[in-house]
Amino acid sequence: MALRFELLARSGGARRGRLTLPHGTVETPVFMPVGTQATVKAMAPGELKELGATIILSNTYHLYLRPGEEVIRAAGGLHAFMNWDRPILTDSGGFQVMSLSELRKIEEEGVWFRSHLDGSKHFFTPERVVEIQETLGSDIMMVLDECPPYPADYAYVKQSTERTTRWAARCKKAKTREELSLFGIVQGGMYKDLRARSVEELVALDFPGYGIGGLSVGEPKELMYEVLDYTTPLLPGDKPRYLMGVGSPNELFAAVAAGVDMFDCVLPTRQARHGKVFTTRGEINVRSARYAKDFGPIDPDCSCRVCREFTRAYIRHLLKANEILGVRLTTWHNLHFLLNLMEEMRKAIEEDRFAESWREFRSLYESGGEDF
Repeated sequence: MALRFELLARSGGARRGRLTLPHGTVETPVFMPVGTQATVKAMAPGELKELGATIILSNTYHLYLRPGEEVIRAAGGLHAFMNWDRPILTDSGGFQVMSLSELRKIEEEGVWFRSHLDGSKHFFTPERVVEIQETLGSDIMMVLDECPPYPADYAYVKQSTERTTRWAARCKKAKTREELSLFGIVQGGMYKDLRARSVEELVALDFPGYGIGGLSVGEPKELMYEVLDYTTPLLPGDKPRYLMGVGSPNELFAAVAAGVDMFDCVLPTRQARHGKVFTTRGEINVRSARYAKDFGPIDPDCSCRVCREFTRAYIRHLLKANEILGVRLTTWHNLHFLLNLMEEMRKAIEEDRFAESWREFRSLYESGGEDF
């Protein structure tokens, strides 16, 4: 069976589910650490398992360019190549290609782009993107879509959304491996009617799951929440819903409340490389001079190995000295924080106290930050 999704509990609009895939079971709502180039930065696969990661995301565009699909094919697929035996979702590379701006040209057949590595010219079609992902062997593949920027005028977003639907149909037709699942991607920018039309047309194509794209692209958070509130209820209730590119704690709570099941974002690992870490009382930058002689943990309320074994002063020293261990420790902590947060959300939904849990989290999270 390629994919099975069960809804186990609800609390308001929040959903507690279970996603069964060829490489394992994923409890939802779930945060997927991002392993763009077949690695979650600074983390080994065994360490991700220790943190509780059950599914990770990798990127078709980057792996196509380097090391190339033939290398991964020869390795026996992406799971074998990176020694990860749990589920993998690969995005189509559409967002990366579209973000190249002047390095790409969109046509009805597909999109031309130049590699950010060496300037070489390449062409992605919906069919080619599916072919690459099937070579990678990811449990969940994503269709090729056009992700419009923010802001964008109605005429352009309408045209790109219609193209995304046509490309989605071509992706589905091109799929050959029955054990792998292909998700559609809802677009439509910030326009309610275009979002509704995108959902209607994609649902008619009957994908096993749906990504919500085109959000977290620079729009105000309030607008993102508004789009989620009117888009998510339109999606089939018996299929997983995946909000692409969202990973801050408050945004995760808001999106789960709206009925979203799956998330990914580079935020926890990217911020970790700059010394920015999540705590129950807000974000802090552990590189700050105020922590030079602070011999407490990053977060007194955190149970992760980093907070049990190392101090803010020590981690600050490592980061200032450009020691690799410093980034590994901040990355470990940030990923633990989000994965643990999702586990707490799942428990809260099971106990039908999600709204209360969110209020409690937000009250504490917004109370401290650098001042606690």
